[in-house]
Amino acid sequence: METKPAQMCIDDATLKMYADKVRAHGVIDPALYEKYNVKRGLRNADGTGVLVGLTEIGSVHGYIISESEKVAVPGKLFYRGIDVDDLIRGFQEEQRMGFEECAYLLMFGELPSAPELANWNALLDSQRRLPDGFKEGAIIRAPGKDIMNSIARAVLTAYLYDPQPDVLALSNQLRQCIELIARFPVIAAYAYQAKAHYHMGQSLMLRHPEAGKSTAENLLLLTRENGQYSRLEAELLDLCLVMHAEHGGGNNSAFTTHVVTSAFTDTYSAIAAATLSLKGPRHGGANLRVMQQLELVKKGVKHWDNEGEVADFLTQILQKKEGDGTGLIYGLGHAVYTISDPRTATLREKARDLAKVKGREDELQLYEIIERIGPGLFNKGRAKPKELCANVDFYSGFVYEMLGIPMDLFTPIFAISRVVGWCAHRIEEILNSGPIIRPAYKAVGEQRPFIPLNQR
Repeated sequence: METKPAQMCIDDATLKMYADKVRAHGVIDPALYEKYNVKRGLRNADGTGVLVGLTEIGSVHGYIISESEKVAVPGKLFYRGIDVDDLIRGFQEEQRMGFEECAYLLMFGELPSAPELANWNALLDSQRRLPDGFKEGAIIRAPGKDIMNSIARAVLTAYLYDPQPDVLALSNQLRQCIELIARFPVIAAYAYQAKAHYHMGQSLMLRHPEAGKSTAENLLLLTRENGQYSRLEAELLDLCLVMHAEHGGGNNSAFTTHVVTSAFTDTYSAIAAATLSLKGPRHGGANLRVMQQLELVKKGVKHWDNEGEVADFLTQILQKKEGDGTGLIYGLGHAVYTISDPRTATLREKARDLAKVKGREDELQLYEIIERIGPGLFNKGRAKPKELCANVDFYSGFVYEMLGIPMDLFTPIFAISRVVGWCAHRIEEILNSGPIIRPAYKAVGEQRPFIPLNQR
């Protein structure tokens, strides 16, 4: 009978020893990046992104290049060439939900007719329920403490339920993408319910999604104990889904989709990788940092409507005397947008309506004060002022909180929406069949001779 070796506990001293070795041989001189003109973060020296691909799906417009210089302009976001503001105005004026129409546009490149939209909605309805045994095997029996990890694991498990998981034919790819778009809200809701039951001591509550309801309505239905919601709540969540569905091919999770897809791996691997990319606090987890910092401001400022008091506390944050020591005001600034994030104004306006209903206008006023004075405080005393605007994450967490959505689901909601963009980018990468994505890294370590073990 084989004897298993005893499992060792890795003690702190051992980890410190190895960490010291890694630091000694792992930290690269920052001057070398400039010497070799390395585009760190795939960014040019002026902050613009290095051009590495072409896309027809989404366009993020925050600056122009005039006489070889970057010039900031009011932000614009386009889905398949259509201004998202116009898309939102269109379905809101007709008093209907818009996320499904948005998904159709991003996936298929054109706005659906009324019959096409009805058929698309019916198709998503037909795919929302998970396969038999899936929720038990992929979610309930292995409840995770982080919902994004649970979603990624469930997506990878879906590979096992697919009769043709590796077939790259367009029709098969579309089938897989449609199923994932329909099922992401159900997977996220069940993953949260499993965590709430097994890790938070709450009752296990699992409902089936209902046909005829939008993605936003089903998400509220599946996550609320009583399953009830108002029309305004559903409309606001639907708006959030529309605004998060796509943001160009260069954002971290969409680019991850392109990178992984270029290896010709399966859909589930690509979407799971994008999901875990979105999890990071620099990407989809940013609204959590905003919420945590705002809680600190609420406690540290006695009068929320007093700009002087708010400014004093924000200055303490910027001077790293308060907060997490980063010296940042979370929610201000964006990689592309400088003058304005087009999604912010739309979300802020709708948030005002809900704040009135929920009796939280004083909190919204605090957000608006920070948005107004934060950039000036950030640039005070700087030799080179930086243009900052409030990004969509600045208000989205507050909106989700007003909707009664648990904080555990803030980033998963982003994923429920953005999976549409990921799927569209995956299809585009496969259709255009470029080479495997492989940027270069220059080796800067010195070459050394091998030393025999007995001489070390």
